[in-house]
Amino acid sequence: MLDTLREKANNLPLLPGVYIMLDEHNEVIYVGKAKKLKNRVSSYFHGEHLPKVAAMVEKVADFNVIVAASEFEALVLENSLIKRHKPHYNILLKDDKGYPFIRVDVKSEYPVMSISSRAPKDGARYFGPFGGRYQTREIISTLQKALLLPDCSRRFPRDIGRERPCLNYHMGSCAGWCLADSSAEDYRARMEQAMLILEGKSAELVAGLKSQMEQAAEELRFERAASLRDRMRAVESVAVKQRVISTAFADTDAVGFCRGPKSCFTVLHFVSGDLAGKDTEMMDEPLEEDAEAISALVRQYYGAHRGGWPKSILLPCEIEDREDLEELLSETAGRRVYIETPKRGERMRLIESAALNAREEVQRRTTQAQRRSKTLEWLQKALELERFPERIEAFDISNLGDTGIVAAMTVHVDGKPLKRDYRKFRIRDLDGADDYASMYQAVFRRFKRYTDGDEHFAPLPDLLLIDGGDVHAATALRAEKDLGLEVPTFGMVKDDRHRTRALVTPDGREIGIQANQAVFSLVGRIQEETHNTAIGYQRSLRLESYASALDKIPGVGPRRKADLLKAFKSVRAIREASLEQLRLVVPKNTAQAVWDYFHDAAPAKEKMEK
Repeated sequence: MLDTLREKANNLPLLPGVYIMLDEHNEVIYVGKAKKLKNRVSSYFHGEHLPKVAAMVEKVADFNVIVAASEFEALVLENSLIKRHKPHYNILLKDDKGYPFIRVDVKSEYPVMSISSRAPKDGARYFGPFGGRYQTREIISTLQKALLLPDCSRRFPRDIGRERPCLNYHMGSCAGWCLADSSAEDYRARMEQAMLILEGKSAELVAGLKSQMEQAAEELRFERAASLRDRMRAVESVAVKQRVISTAFADTDAVGFCRGPKSCFTVLHFVSGDLAGKDTEMMDEPLEEDAEAISALVRQYYGAHRGGWPKSILLPCEIEDREDLEELLSETAGRRVYIETPKRGERMRLIESAALNAREEVQRRTTQAQRRSKTLEWLQKALELERFPERIEAFDISNLGDTGIVAAMTVHVDGKPLKRDYRKFRIRDLDGADDYASMYQAVFRRFKRYTDGDEHFAPLPDLLLIDGGDVHAATALRAEKDLGLEVPTFGMVKDDRHRTRALVTPDGREIGIQANQAVFSLVGRIQEETHNTAIGYQRSLRLESYASALDKIPGVGPRRKADLLKAFKSVRAIREASLEQLRLVVPKNTAQAVWDYFHDAAPAKEKMEK
């Protein structure tokens, strides 16, 4: 079957178009677009793939293609086919979430605000969409109270003068439009003001009300001026506290995307630089790479979910079909929509904010185990490892001049430290400090114990990380090969601030990890843990050495040794301390014994210490 599909794919033209993957029941399971059909489709039937892609390919029994006249036509066609078939393996936004609009029938003499799930071209005005029906009802209610519009079931002009005004009128939350002397012109003016707020133009409305208020005051119509003042304050309250701004009229949308066991697509809506709203969609991890997935999500989101478009859409990465997507959205919106990928400045910070929201949502929705697994999967892919890096071992060297050279080996399983498997080595038989020779010895001894059958040094790691650059990594690899073994080995490279910035192969090829925060943090933690273990081991050996020197002094037991070392930090400081300083730490007779020991035979003791 695979050979047949491969041969069919190799015969495709090098033209743009859409490919449709079918399963054994002739059901559409995936739809994609390509600049060159032959290259893209044949790639599915050659080489290794990520697990989700491989699972899709296993189910492909046949495929069809549609050649397009241009890449733009292919994009439009792909979008249409995904909407129609909703293939299982395509990245899809939920169709049933629902983003309601506020509808105003401007043709009516007394227009009212209502909730609509769609925005058809029926002559009415639509605002939104908003995050949900509850939020939309709150917006309508807030506007009605601020502008003294009716929220009762009466219909105008039918019910004008038929009954007494309701309680809302007497409480001052309605202007009493059911009274016989109410004005249709005034009602429509209030509704126009409500629509200005929904368009995000509350500042213009406040300025107009202020002008009318000042004019009324000049004409000595103080009651009218007070009414306008109250209305102006109510409008300001709506704008500031309720943020009644339709995200469909946002200046800028910033897109964030985070890949994980559950992936997240986030859009932040900004109006005049202020955050006005947020939409979040969770989904299974897509087959596509980030750029392709973001392109598909943007098409679906703005085409099917919003019904409104900002002036600019900021994306976190470059996408190949940016110009075609820009053209598609501009045609649909009826005006120019810009798609940008900022690299610096304030707009870049909007992108970072969207990315942070997406990451936080993924972390909230996934378990720690799932996040660690996804991090290790990314590491496996970036380092091109044949095996999943379930067990990671790391080495670091610590020395104090030419003496006291030690090495530490830490172990992380499934991204978590396994301290019972940590190992420590005293480096032996070296003439002076030599980091490379020390690293060779430590790694050689670790793997020699394995080849000798020592169960305490089994199993082999899936990945070996060495503190240092490519020469350190090459040295460790040479130690493995001298024993007939070869474990994937990489150096951990630090930046000027001693933070892990990259991994490096033994032949000097650097692999950046800073783009993936989870991997960057994991490798940084491993390096820090290994370094601290090596330093801690060296310090413990030094303390043992100090303690052995103090053991020679009569009357100094374990408790007194601990007190002296805690107070003076080193044997040299104890030797150089005065008798009075010693008496502040230990009893007089013990202090005298310590002082006498170091000062009666100082040269011999110094030699012994060394």
